[in-house]
Amino acid sequence: MHIPEITQTLLEAKDEKGLSFEDLAKLVKRNEVWVASVIYRQASASLEEAKILVDALEVAPYYASELIKYPIKGSDSIVPTDPFIYRFYEIVQVYGLPLKDIVQEKFGDGIMSAIDFTLNVEKEEDPKGDRVKIVMSGKFLPYKKW
Repeated sequence: MHIPEITQTLLEAKDEKGLSFEDLAKLVKRNEVWVASVIYRQASASLEEAKILVDALEVAPYYASELIKYPIKGSDSIVPTDPFIYRFYEIVQVYGLPLKDIVQEKFGDGIMSAIDFTLNVEKEEDPKGDRVKIVMSGKFLPYKKW
């Protein structure tokens, strides 16, 4: 997976400052997953949001102008090799068609929007081992007939 130079720079600054994505999210009043997507160049910030991030990370103002640009999303087209990311790929491979059928049974022929979308990550304490809870919420978009 290719990580853009801007992302590397911003992540290094984040680590040097001891900031979390949650800390940055509070500053820009956004979700931590969305803030991480801006830094990974999968989303674009407003100029105000970009300036807040750049100031918090204490990097050159030039980076604010980069964070407002519209990114090329999902540009890696190979099977991911990072184990964490691969598991999501595996989940889609195993459960993708069943999920598609269940959603379409409930909503009709259409898709879940990744544009009108939210994603939240929560930690669930469990005596057998903590669990990762990921909640995705996307607007249903029916296919149009014409």
